[in-house]
Amino acid sequence: MRNPHVLIVDDSKTIRSVLSSQLKSRSIDVTEAVDGLQGLNHIRKRHYDLVITDVIMPNMDGYQLCTEIKNNPETKSTPVIILSTNEKNEQIEKGFEVGAAAYITKNKAGKELFPYVQEILDKSKLLRDRLILVVDDSKYILKVVNSGLSDAGFNVITASNGSEAYEIASNELPDLILSDINMPVMDGIEFCDKIQKNPDLSSIPFVIMSSGGDRRTMRELLHKGASAFLVKPFNIDQLVITAEKLLSDHFKMVLQQRELLKTERNLILGSITSLIQALEARDPYTRGHSDTVASISVKIAKQMSFNPHDLERIEFAARLHDLGKIGIRDDVLLKPGPLTPEEFNLIKQHPSLGAEILRPIPSMEDVIPAVLYHHEKMNGQGYPHGLIGNEIPIWARVIAVADVYDALTTDRPYRKAMAHNKAMDIITQNSEFQLCPECVKTFKSVIPDNPMDSKELNLAECI
Repeated sequence: MRNPHVLIVDDSKTIRSVLSSQLKSRSIDVTEAVDGLQGLNHIRKRHYDLVITDVIMPNMDGYQLCTEIKNNPETKSTPVIILSTNEKNEQIEKGFEVGAAAYITKNKAGKELFPYVQEILDKSKLLRDRLILVVDDSKYILKVVNSGLSDAGFNVITASNGSEAYEIASNELPDLILSDINMPVMDGIEFCDKIQKNPDLSSIPFVIMSSGGDRRTMRELLHKGASAFLVKPFNIDQLVITAEKLLSDHFKMVLQQRELLKTERNLILGSITSLIQALEARDPYTRGHSDTVASISVKIAKQMSFNPHDLERIEFAARLHDLGKIGIRDDVLLKPGPLTPEEFNLIKQHPSLGAEILRPIPSMEDVIPAVLYHHEKMNGQGYPHGLIGNEIPIWARVIAVADVYDALTTDRPYRKAMAHNKAMDIITQNSEFQLCPECVKTFKSVIPDNPMDSKELNLAECI
């Protein structure tokens, strides 16, 4: 992300120097101009995120500079702060009349200027190039609204009815929708309802534009999920302010939700990592097992072209796949010999126990099937539910192959670790009947195979 760039226009070298130093200390790039004319020449050559200008200067004063900026379609959206020694109300009013975003007197600059600067730059960064979809069957309304929003720095796309707009929204995913109510083909009511029912679009702020006689309908649409309404005829400045506020509030809400999810995820990761460490501390034979299974699972999934999100989640699921073993008694889990049928039935509870531990956590919903079904087998002879073939979720099938490989190649209480080649041969023998053939084939492509003769081994031993 580039630093914001501010143009300072003042005939006082001292003022320019002080402002420039303060802005640069906030990671803001600065250009200086000695009067309005030089400032205007700078603005014609490049984009600035903000202009701070004095009023009384030679060649061109600050009011004229602001007027020139606002009259040029290419610079109209550039915010201007007027910084002056003049505190008279008529001078302040004139500053706002020519389009200044703020008028600050120099004796208050130390306290008021930089909060304004930060607020304007933050809003500029937030709203720059946001896409707004405007929907109205009136070509005149579309033209006026398009022009006003474009001048304010927004990208605008238009549609003449709800049906056309819904197709555009599905493809373009706008940041805000402004829609009339009464339109042909599909009216604003049906359009709003359709938007709200689409999970990919329902979070987009929806603003209704209609005449005062539609107030009852507007209240109904607000109840259905619309964010605000504007009564025609409305002022373009009112429209821009409404759009800026909705986008700003919406963006802040999204950021807050992301932070909450990030915090929740970190807390959950910390808690579950502690549980895994507690589990592996009980059993020296399985220490590091979860890490190894996760690493192999990600290699398989990456080779199978899983997307980055799924790669992250399958790694998480693989680390948690044996979480339920924390609920298995030590005399069973650590038994240095073959398990009795009753003991094996206890061991077979660990996928369900792991799923139950994770079930109350909303963000774990997508990893639960992988934890629950990683001991299912393609022939239906696995546990806990005896799923067959592709009934077993793909994440669980991937983790099963990685789990079996690590179980075969590490020491266990009931047997010594076997060689890599022997383990690969056993996995190949059990492909299709117990392990997913596609996952085994992919596993062998990422873990080189050199099979040797080996005796049959029941994969039920790989727990």
